[in-house]
Amino acid sequence: MTTTLITGGTVVSATGTSLADVLVDGETIRAVLAPGSELLGVDLARSVDRVIDATGKYVIPGGIDAHTHMELPFGGTAASDTFETGTRAAAWGGTTTIIDFAVQTYGQRVEDGLAAWHEKAAGNCAIDYGFHQIVGDVNEASLQALRGLADEGVSSYKLFMAYPGVFYSDDAQILKAMQVAADTGLMTMMHAENGPAIDVLVQQLLAAGRTGPVFHGTARAWQMEEEATHRAIMLANLTGAPLYVVHVSAKQAVAQLAAARDAGQNVFGETCPQYLYLSLEDHLGARSDEWGEFEGAKWVCSTPLRSKHEHHQDELWSALRTNDLQMVSTDHCPFCMKDQKELGRGDFSKIPNGIGGVEHRMDLLYQGVVDGHISLERWVEITATTPARMFGLYGRKGVIQPGADADIVVYDPAGHTSIGVEQTHHMNMDHSAWEGFEIDGHVDTVMSRGRIVVDDRQYLGRAGDGSFVKRGLSQYLL
Repeated sequence: MTTTLITGGTVVSATGTSLADVLVDGETIRAVLAPGSELLGVDLARSVDRVIDATGKYVIPGGIDAHTHMELPFGGTAASDTFETGTRAAAWGGTTTIIDFAVQTYGQRVEDGLAAWHEKAAGNCAIDYGFHQIVGDVNEASLQALRGLADEGVSSYKLFMAYPGVFYSDDAQILKAMQVAADTGLMTMMHAENGPAIDVLVQQLLAAGRTGPVFHGTARAWQMEEEATHRAIMLANLTGAPLYVVHVSAKQAVAQLAAARDAGQNVFGETCPQYLYLSLEDHLGARSDEWGEFEGAKWVCSTPLRSKHEHHQDELWSALRTNDLQMVSTDHCPFCMKDQKELGRGDFSKIPNGIGGVEHRMDLLYQGVVDGHISLERWVEITATTPARMFGLYGRKGVIQPGADADIVVYDPAGHTSIGVEQTHHMNMDHSAWEGFEIDGHVDTVMSRGRIVVDDRQYLGRAGDGSFVKRGLSQYLL
C-alpha cells in the first residue's frame, strides 16, 4: 500500500483549524500529527512513498455532494452527465463522494429502480457514491420495500409534492410513507412545491402567450414553496418522521423550517449554489445574443431562481450562518442547450429542469468565505461534515481523523479559478451556468481513498476508482 505525508498545511475541520501533518496509509488516514513529528521514532518525510507540500494551503475533507442526478430521465430526455463524466467533474472540483437518486417510476418496483441505478453506476464512477431512493409510486408494495432500504445501505428516500403525473405524491401517500420512516429511521427528503397549483399557473401563462423561460420562475412562485414546506413539516410533525427539505430557494420556506426547528422538530434543509448567487432577473430575463430570450433556459431549474429584489439570497446566506439551513448540495441535473433545453423553445413547461454544478460547489462556497458570508470552518461543515452526519457516512467520510477514508483536498487560498466552458469545465454540457465566475481560490490536489485523482491541474483518476458506500442512519435522528 502507498503511504503519503501531507506536510505544512492548515487542517480545517468544522470546529477549528490547526497546522498539522496528515499521514495516509493505503486508503485511510493513519495519523494527524504536529508539523514535523516522528511516528514511532521514524522520520516520516524520509520513510513514506510520497510527500505533498501543502505549505500555505488548506487541507480539508473531500466534499460530499448529497444531491445529484446522473443520467436522470426527465422531460423527454435524460441528464447529460453519466456517472463517469459527472463523478470525474466532481473530482476536479474537490468533491470525493456523491449521493445520487435511484428512481422508482410509476408502476415500477422500488427494488427494480434501485437495481437499475446500481447497474448504471457500477464500474463507472471516479469517486465513491451512495444512493437515496426516489419513490414515485407510493403503494403497499413500495411502502413495504421502504422497510428494507436501510439493509441495502440506503437510509433516505425522496418524495415529490410537485410534478403531477410523473413523481407526485398526495398528502395521504406522504403520510403513509412518513409513518414507515418514523418506524425505521429513514430520512424523508422532500421536494416541496405545490405541484397541482403550479400546473394551473403554467397553463394560464401559456394561454396568455407567456412562453419564455422567465415564466418558469413566475409560475413556481415562492408561495408555492412556502405552502408545501409548511405542509411537509406538519405531516412530519404528526408522524414523528425526520424531514429534510431539498433545494430550498425562498426565504419564506426558510422561515417555516426555522420555526419548526425552534419548536424542537427534527427538520432540516439544504440550499444550492444557484440560489445563493443567481437571480430570476439576471439569468432568466431577455438576452440579446444568439439565443435571444431563450438563453434563459440555461438557468431553468426547480425550485426556480428567485427575484433579487426580494432579498432571498441574503436570507439564505444568513440561514447558513445560523444553521437554519444545514447544508449546500448542488441538485446537479445537467442538460445541454442543443437538443435538450431547446425542447422547451416556445413552451417553458417543456424545458428540462436542471443546472450543472457538481464541479463548482466547493469553489463557489469558498468564495462565500472570501466574501464574508461564512467562516472557513462553516465552509467545511456545510460541504463535507454535515452531509456525512446527515446521511450516515460520518467517521468514514467528512472528517480528517485516524481511521477515516483518505478523502482529502489540498486547497490553495492564494490560487484562482476562472469558471467557464473553455477554462475549467469538465461536465458533459455545452454551456456553463457559471460562465464568467471568478473564484479566489483553487483546488490543487484531490485524494479519493488515498489515490490522487487530481493534481497540479491534471486528472489522474479513472472510471471504476469509486465504490458504492453503504450508509447508516442519520446521526441527527432524535
